[in-house]
Amino acid sequence: MQIDFKKVYEKAESYKPAISRFLRDMIAIPSESRQEEKVIQRIKQEMEAVGFDRADIDPMGNVLGYIGNGRHLIAMDAHVDTVGVGDPAQWDYDPYRGYEDDEIIVGRGASDQEGGMAAMVYAGKIIKDLDLKDDYTLLVTGTVQEEDCDGLCWQYIINEGKIRPDLVVSTEPTSCRIYRGQRGRMEIKVTTSGVSCHGSAPERGDNAIFKMAPILNELQDLNSHLKEDDFLGKGTLTVSEIFFSSPSRCAVADGCWISIDRRLTAGETGESAMREIRDLASVKESGAQVEMYTYDRPSYTGLVYATDSYFPAWTLEEKHPACQALVAGYQNLFGEDPVVDKWTFSTNGVAITGMSDIPCIGFGPGHEDQAHAPNEKTWKSELVQAAAMYAVIPAIYVEQFTRN
Repeated sequence: MQIDFKKVYEKAESYKPAISRFLRDMIAIPSESRQEEKVIQRIKQEMEAVGFDRADIDPMGNVLGYIGNGRHLIAMDAHVDTVGVGDPAQWDYDPYRGYEDDEIIVGRGASDQEGGMAAMVYAGKIIKDLDLKDDYTLLVTGTVQEEDCDGLCWQYIINEGKIRPDLVVSTEPTSCRIYRGQRGRMEIKVTTSGVSCHGSAPERGDNAIFKMAPILNELQDLNSHLKEDDFLGKGTLTVSEIFFSSPSRCAVADGCWISIDRRLTAGETGESAMREIRDLASVKESGAQVEMYTYDRPSYTGLVYATDSYFPAWTLEEKHPACQALVAGYQNLFGEDPVVDKWTFSTNGVAITGMSDIPCIGFGPGHEDQAHAPNEKTWKSELVQAAAMYAVIPAIYVEQFTRN
């Protein structure tokens, strides 16, 4: 297929007002994890309006839009749940009414990650307008619960929906760079147990909080000695939460537990990360329990799809056809070489590539540093660039990398 890249970009530019309106509509609908129903319905409505061949909502609540019926299934994904607002006083604008000028759109979800959703839907319209269909089926997914449990939605799509694409383009924010990997992560719980007694005579009890104190110090030291990878960077850990149990403020605590956010680089596994903690002298001395959290909260449809809170690191080789397809699209559309890099944070790629070995590659409008921040914004120019890229990627991949 001969693609007129100039015409594709011109089409994307012409849809900038429509993409912006659609994004602002999504921003205006509060859609924290497990509360995405209304924004999913709005996305389905827009898919149907711009001419998708089919748009379905699966039992978990993900929206799946299809264009074409070719042999090669090419998927593009955006999670459409957002985090909360945080302190409203830190926002210059209403997080849901947002703000717009000629260059930016402000609001919760603008970069993370509804901007990618808006660009994908209008890429579908460009494919229809310019007849860029080839021997592929395009699947555009708006997925749920990613902020609560990254990759859970794609575990469900792959394992229960029996959908296994040739490749998946993640539209998480990349500043319109090409990202080919990320560190993994896991959520670990460490628990110390004690014996309660009256606080006036603490020697009669065994304080679980005091037992935790040396563990915290050793964890801080462990962080500085974790494995490092040339591409993905260093593994890290931080203590993110601390809890206790006690009969009252006037008693010795009989329980204490902490949550650890563990970021995993190449070569680290869930078991190796927990073993490092179990081997700490303070953990052995206190008899602390080290375990992985599980996630079992229902989606907005009520479906529970429980999983361990372990999300493996993954990379895609720079020479992989999926990566090269994006590089070729970028060069042809924008006349320069792209930056190829990695995400700092975690994405649905943990399930797509990390668990299921399906090639995943990232290209998204918006910037990582806008994620979860007050006054979150995205750039209209990047929405246009992303829509153009998404429109040409499937045909380039099929033409260059699946045919002899």
